[in-house]
Amino acid sequence: MPVNSELQAMLDGMNSGPPLDQVPLELLRQRGSPIPADPGASMAKVVDLTLATPDGNLPVRIYHPRAMERLPVLVYFHGGGFVLGSIDSHDSVARNLARSADCLVVSVGYRLAPEHRFPAAVDDCTAAVRWVHSHANDIGADAARIALGGDSAGGNLAAVVALRLRDEGGPMIAGQLLVYPVTQLRAPVRGSMAANGEGYFLRSRDVAWFDDMYLGDSEAHAHPYASPLQAASLGGLAPALVITAEFDPLRDQGEDYAQRLQQAGVAVTLSRYDGAFHAFLGMPADIGRRAVTEAGQWLRACFAASCSTNAGLNSTIGAQHVRGS
Repeated sequence: MPVNSELQAMLDGMNSGPPLDQVPLELLRQRGSPIPADPGASMAKVVDLTLATPDGNLPVRIYHPRAMERLPVLVYFHGGGFVLGSIDSHDSVARNLARSADCLVVSVGYRLAPEHRFPAAVDDCTAAVRWVHSHANDIGADAARIALGGDSAGGNLAAVVALRLRDEGGPMIAGQLLVYPVTQLRAPVRGSMAANGEGYFLRSRDVAWFDDMYLGDSEAHAHPYASPLQAASLGGLAPALVITAEFDPLRDQGEDYAQRLQQAGVAVTLSRYDGAFHAFLGMPADIGRRAVTEAGQWLRACFAASCSTNAGLNSTIGAQHVRGS
């Protein structure tokens, strides 16, 4: 089907810039995100904190949708290819997810590449989740109901931190919200990477540049904490909602990961939004709002079903197409 009409109206402006590798990194960061942002929901309280970690200070922002003690919590990792993006760039996404899921959202300002290459972001995000778990009472969160979430590179970090916490004995996670996640770094240019590699905002050339900035000269793309699709086993992970977009170069990566999760016995819901392209979640369009609503409903069910098991959540990998018009 064609690109969603609301998204198409924004696409020309988003496609107008040169490839990312032709623009100085400092200028890219100064310009900020080219993605039009949906207005964020109002919150009862928003708190900025700085966490002390073994690797230095780590900023987080905590969104309280209403004044109530011990709400479940979503720890959220922003997108931006591990190189761009920030807590501020994803402020509206965090607000809207907090409202939709009726949970706290802790948005994490992890270190960016190339100044801080892999695994710096993974270490920061893991430290943030452990801090939330150990300080849950202090922030009004329920330590037994912690979900992880992120979009694009942030979706990679959510999947990777879930793997790492499983491997290192916890804390237990209630669910994984993976929005058009990166699951294979330095992936071959084929399938959706080739078909959608030009003309839909995120170029396959940009994806390769992001990967190089994050990994440098290392061969870490084969490590499951860089490319979770490379994990020997995905068994024992928390339930997952994987959201993909029809015209996204990363579409196949997300859908392949959902398939692997299902094969490992993990309860997984895969929703492909037809007519959408990368980064649509936070845009001022009905299709993005519907994705936020789906994510919120899924998180509510995930929090209600169990604190750390798959009980009560069914796999719906076969019903993945969501109409984009």
